[in-house]
Amino acid sequence: MFDGELILIVDDEPPIRTILSYMLEKEGFRVQVAQDGEEALEWLKTNDPDLVMLDVMMPGLDGFSVLERIRGQIRTRTLPVIMLTARGDTPQRVRGLQEGANDYLTKPFVPDELMLRVRNMLQLSRSQRDANPLTGLPGNRAITRELEKRLEDGESFGYLYLDLDNFKAYNDYYGYSRGDRVIALLAECIAAVVEERDSAESFVGHVGGDDFVVIVSEDEAMELAETMKNRFDESIRFLYEPEDWERGYIEIPDRADSLKKFPPVSVTIAVIIDTAGRFGHVGSINAVMAELKKYGKSLAGSVVVHDRRSQVQGQQPTGAVDPDKGNCAV
Repeated sequence: MFDGELILIVDDEPPIRTILSYMLEKEGFRVQVAQDGEEALEWLKTNDPDLVMLDVMMPGLDGFSVLERIRGQIRTRTLPVIMLTARGDTPQRVRGLQEGANDYLTKPFVPDELMLRVRNMLQLSRSQRDANPLTGLPGNRAITRELEKRLEDGESFGYLYLDLDNFKAYNDYYGYSRGDRVIALLAECIAAVVEERDSAESFVGHVGGDDFVVIVSEDEAMELAETMKNRFDESIRFLYEPEDWERGYIEIPDRADSLKKFPPVSVTIAVIIDTAGRFGHVGSINAVMAELKKYGKSLAGSVVVHDRRSQVQGQQPTGAVDPDKGNCAV
C-alpha cells in the first residue's frame, strides 16, 4: 500500500543512515539521506517527502532546531516527522512532541516496531491529506483509489452518488455558514445509515461541495439509498426558518431582479451496480454516473435513480426512479 513513498532520513551517524535505509528500502520505500540539519533543510526546499525521520542529537543544528524550521514553513508545516533519539528520557520526548513531532523512536531500533510506526504515520498522514476539511471524510484521491481497488478486484459492489438540489439558492438566501450545516447534515445522514449496517465493505467519501460517494455491497445499495434519502428529508426542515418551511419555498431574485421561488433542498441519489467487473475502469463508471445523475436532477424532490443498463454491449441505458420521490416541499 505504501510502496514507493519517499522518506527522508536525517542522522549524523553513517551506520544509522545505512541501517535505516536498508530496512526501509527492503519494504519498498524510496529513501533520501542527509547527514545533518542544514543538508536536510536545503533538500526540503525543492523536494516533498512523505515522512521525515529526524535525529535529535546532531552537530550544528540539532533535531529540535530542524523541526522548528520545518514547522515554520508553509510547504512543510504539516510534514510528518518521527524523531530519533538514543535517549529515552521523558522530558526530551515531551519537548519534541510539544514542538511538533508526530512520534518518537529510540535507538537501537526494533525492526518490527519501526516499520509499524512508519506505516501508521504514513496512513494517518494520507488520511489527513485526503480528508475534506468540512466533513472529515475521504476526498477525491481516496475515492479514486477505492474505486480502482474495487474494479481491480472484480467483485460486485454498489456505487451511490449523492448530490443536493436547490442548494445554491439556500446558500444565497441563508448564507454560506448555514449552507455548510446542510452539507454536514447530509454527511451525518449518510454516515449514520452506513454505520447502522456495521459493514466492513462500506466506504463513504466527500467529493467536494455538496457531492458525496458511498460504496457498499450490491445487495444493500438500493435499500441504503432509500434510507439516506428519507433520513435527509426528515431532517432538512430543521435548517429552515419555520415560516419559510411552512410556506414551502424561499424567494431569490434572478438576474432581472424578479423573485424566483425555490422549494426546500432535496437530494438526488444515483445508484450503479457493478456486477463482477462490468466496468473496466473508473472513467467508464463515472461516465454512466454523470448521465444517471443528470436524469435524477431533472426530477422534482428527493429521488433515488438507478441504472438499468444491460450488460449486453450496445444496448442503450434507461433510467429508473423510485415512485415515492420523498419531496419535502409542503
